[in-house]
Amino acid sequence: MPDAPPPEVALDFPREWVEFSDPADPEHVVRADLTWLTSAWTCVFGRGCAGVVEGRPDDGCCSHGAFFTDEDDLARVTAAVADLDATDWQLAATGRGGWTEEDDADDAEEGPRSLRTRVVDGACVFLNRPGFPGGGGCALHRMALRTGLHPLTTKPDVCWQLPVRREQEHVERADGTRVLVSTVGEFDRRGWGPGGQDLHWWCTGSPTAHVAPEPLVETYAAELTALLGAPAYEELRRLAEARLDQGLVAPHPASPRPVPVELLRHRPHG
Repeated sequence: MPDAPPPEVALDFPREWVEFSDPADPEHVVRADLTWLTSAWTCVFGRGCAGVVEGRPDDGCCSHGAFFTDEDDLARVTAAVADLDATDWQLAATGRGGWTEEDDADDAEEGPRSLRTRVVDGACVFLNRPGFPGGGGCALHRMALRTGLHPLTTKPDVCWQLPVRREQEHVERADGTRVLVSTVGEFDRRGWGPGGQDLHWWCTGSPTAHVAPEPLVETYAAELTALLGAPAYEELRRLAEARLDQGLVAPHPASPRPVPVELLRHRPHG
């Protein structure tokens, strides 16, 4: 009988939120889940990750392939694939001829959003399997590190954004003004839609993955900057720092208690 996956906390628990105007754009408002962004979550791929499919822990969250958000996302990854070599990509011989496939769902959207990275032998074509001389994990991630790039510049949007969830909507206020509201929070099981409840394991709610010495708002600085812009990220980080100094009222229940993470106030940012 397979081992049970590491435990997860319940999906519903108190959270602290902050809302502020983007210093660079008064028509952009950011809502951020401080409970999530000050948590000790970190990716534990290959070191405790149980995988989203039972019996395939080495896949991590790469079992189903990655869908593309738009034309820009597809074009960026296409350019990155051209830079992969055999030391980066275990399945290069298989994938070069076709590394995307159409979603066969009845309600699939047309265009790039209907495409995903091809699934080969039960996982993404870019996933290097155990035993590969270059090491297991994402070939696009490996190539980025080899060439001195940040992986967010080479991987599909969904891959580098996880497990942060950004939702955006234009909101008309009572006085008739209109703003873009960016909500940034935890991509928990519900983020996957109805199928999220069927995942074998999901890391955001598991203490196994809340082991970082620094909070997510710092370890995901590059990703949050890409999602919000540099001025908004700096303001978010400032507010998170102030909240940690005061003591969180609603810390993430999957993080160790007392939460051991702290922003290093005297270390230069950047």
